Amino acid sequence: MKVTYTSCTAVAEWRWDLPEDADDTCGICRVQFEGTCAKCKYPGEDCPIVIGVCTHCFHMHCISDWISSEASRGKCPMCRQVFKEKVADAATPPPPPMRRSPAAQGQTPAYQTTGPT
Repeated sequence: MKVTYTSCTAVAEWRWDLPEDADDTCGICRVQFEGTCAKCKYPGEDCPIVIGVCTHCFHMHCISDWISSEASRGKCPMCRQVFKEKVADAATPPPPPMRRSPAAQGQTPAYQTTGPT
């Protein structure tokens, strides 16, 4: 029996780098961070997560709308402290870049066959 590969589709998974004790849902829209807020179509860099000094996490669009509303008075919707975005420490190195699959780099994966020879 001979098997021939005709195509290969790569699948990837990603997660936000949130504090260990952080909730996995936005405190405003209650959608998980792997999902999108009401303003976004696709999850990912277009719908980033904002972490406050108070350690509460929100979709960027959700907290922006909340802070700009008059009723919020610039306070966190969860703990009512003045909301300030947590800035990453300069001593903390950025996360390593994600490795791309061989197919994404234009290389043929070692497991892919090219058909009959």
